[in-house]
Amino acid sequence: MSPAGTGASTTLADAASGDERLLRRSPLHRLMGRPELGSVVGAVAVFVFFACVAEPFLRASSLSTVLYASSTIGIMAVPVALLMIGGEFDLSAGVMVVSSALISSMFSYQMTANTWVGVGVSLLVTLAIGFFNGFLLTRTKLPSFIITLGTFFMLTGLNLGFTKLISGTVSTKTIADMEGFDSARAVFASHLTLGGVDIQITILWWLVLVAVATWILLRTRVGNWIFAVGGGDDAARAVGVPVVKTKIGLYMGVALAAWISGQHLLFSYDAIQSGDGVGNEFLYIIAAVVGGCLMTGGYGSAIGSAVGAFIFGMTSKGIVYAQWNPDWFKFFLGAMLLLATLLNAWVRKRAEEKA
Repeated sequence: MSPAGTGASTTLADAASGDERLLRRSPLHRLMGRPELGSVVGAVAVFVFFACVAEPFLRASSLSTVLYASSTIGIMAVPVALLMIGGEFDLSAGVMVVSSALISSMFSYQMTANTWVGVGVSLLVTLAIGFFNGFLLTRTKLPSFIITLGTFFMLTGLNLGFTKLISGTVSTKTIADMEGFDSARAVFASHLTLGGVDIQITILWWLVLVAVATWILLRTRVGNWIFAVGGGDDAARAVGVPVVKTKIGLYMGVALAAWISGQHLLFSYDAIQSGDGVGNEFLYIIAAVVGGCLMTGGYGSAIGSAVGAFIFGMTSKGIVYAQWNPDWFKFFLGAMLLLATLLNAWVRKRAEEKA
């Protein structure tokens, strides 16, 4: 019986396909086979580098800022990593965050309702978008790249079109004076003070999502299903994996995280710019890939995505603390993606040779 309690047929099939959770290996081989190993090594190197070249980097307030920047990417990188392990992509994730915030804001403002009503409506609509992506993918058999690229353009147009239609501008009206705003801000955009250092609540959301996703992947039947569909739909169906439900669930997981991120965006700034979010989907994918997820699916971890997001946070803020030209940031981002992909491929190859 596997750790997730699946049947013998699923266990044998997963073991035959190389599921790293089920093969018996020595501790060293298991360590070498961990998806996040390369990203951890990279994170240590980036941390040491900026600690040496940027004196403010090691201050407690600076590290808090790094963690906050990491969490804003990491919240989305977690479900995106699970989706990539399942063999799919979501190019609409970045604008979906903004869509979620716009729905909350405009519904509450136009209906003069408690802001929690807008938050609830936003959750339902955002989950429906995730369901739409997954359902269309499984019914049409089109590549997820095409499906979610279409959703990306539709949401981008809807965000701008509806905002201008309702508000007359490209941004929403402030809802800071509406009933329920303060309590919603406490949930999605507050901060805690520990030892005189401000800790944004998004860091806690991030850590909870990483813990839940890791438990799902390593300790549940659903985790077995995610790895199985990433290895191939036909093989997964052959051992009884509900491929359609699994993929729809993964897309709805991305939508749930987009809702959380969208509410943080809204309640941090009171109003939303309808054109924001474009391009952020690539940051989520980069964090997942840097964290050890393979572009081909079937391999990766939620912890790795967290490490990848942490590397992103250290790099984005370390460049500022080092007083370098921020125009170079995307160059470093691209270099990290290439180096991480090469390192992850090398680590996995070495682990397979020693298995």
